[in-house]
Amino acid sequence: MAARDYGQYSGITTALELVGERWALLIVRDLLVGPRRYGELAAGLPRIPSNILAARLKELQAAGVIRRAPRSRVIVYELTPYGRELEPVVLALGAWGFKAMGDPRVEQIITPDSITMDLRTTFRPDVAATLPATAYSAHFGSSELLIRVDGPTLNVRRGEGLADLAFAAGPGIRQLISGEMAPDRAIETGVIQVLSGQGNLLHRFAETFHLAA
Repeated sequence: MAARDYGQYSGITTALELVGERWALLIVRDLLVGPRRYGELAAGLPRIPSNILAARLKELQAAGVIRRAPRSRVIVYELTPYGRELEPVVLALGAWGFKAMGDPRVEQIITPDSITMDLRTTFRPDVAATLPATAYSAHFGSSELLIRVDGPTLNVRRGEGLADLAFAAGPGIRQLISGEMAPDRAIETGVIQVLSGQGNLLHRFAETFHLAA
């Protein structure tokens, strides 16, 4: 049963009754990256109270959006095929919200799953198809993502790997992706710190991942 009943018979209200509660879509967002254990979901959403996380997971299961599944002797949560249909909705919502993002507040963080979905939101496969295959190693605090772009195909995963360009960034990466700050200026001001590889490849990154604010 939906946690909230809007009393209207329509597709939008039904959708909001199923995934419109606070934190629900962020749980879906993280599960779009891949299956997660309960503790991994909690770690990726550090401000969610444990009772709310448990309640949202129960509601999403009851709605047929997610399911529990055994993986190597542990239980993980994963999206059902019905739940995965939310991917274009989540990406479109992320693109819409990107336009209203201002400068990051001190307390705001980037998680591996959140930046993975932001990269998928801003990825331009038509542009990438015209550029050489490139691997980027992006460091966000203690997290590292290996971003591989091969033609119109994007693959993002956690962990280390061979990369043409390794760089460290924070929430200010939005300025690069939005075009508000040119790659050279981002390096000059410290918004982006080149760790290894050719810094001019950051221009290719900015071409490949772009969404005007």
